[in-house]
Amino acid sequence: MYLALLRGINVGGKNKLAMKDLQAMFVGAGCEGVQTYIQSGNVIFKAEPEVVEGLPDRIKAEIARQLGYHTPVVLRTTGQLRAVVASNPFLKAGVAEEILHVLFLADRPTPQSVAALDPDRSPPDTFSVQGQEVYLQLPNGAGRTKLTNAYFDSKLGTISTQRNWRTVTTLLVLLEEKGKL
Repeated sequence: MYLALLRGINVGGKNKLAMKDLQAMFVGAGCEGVQTYIQSGNVIFKAEPEVVEGLPDRIKAEIARQLGYHTPVVLRTTGQLRAVVASNPFLKAGVAEEILHVLFLADRPTPQSVAALDPDRSPPDTFSVQGQEVYLQLPNGAGRTKLTNAYFDSKLGTISTQRNWRTVTTLLVLLEEKGKL
């Protein structure tokens, strides 16, 4: 099972994309059992490895062709998402779930780029980079932080998409349930 996370879909009235149209794009690309979760571009699907190879670029190109805008697509397997949930350092420290978020990175950042991040960029907000994820603790909310996609993308040399912790854990439950079918 795979999870596709699209960035910036149906946010603030921009980049509108009906989930049925998004599902059709994944089916057209050779994916099976395609299911979306909420309206922000979360797609659960099955696919053979040869279909998954290059899938983010194919979906991005199809969105651009049909709708005229570009949106990054980041993939994770069920196992990878399970590891994301199990590895949240803030959750382990007892931080309230409602202020936790995860940035999913398309690529693994270099240790040098991670070391160059400013830990004091947006107090009281904090972050922890682990592998291809940036865990965020945002006590004042995602709308008020300077720890944005643009900041991390520019500093880490990749693209990212953010989800709140509730969405992350719900997506894992959906992936695991669908994987049992």
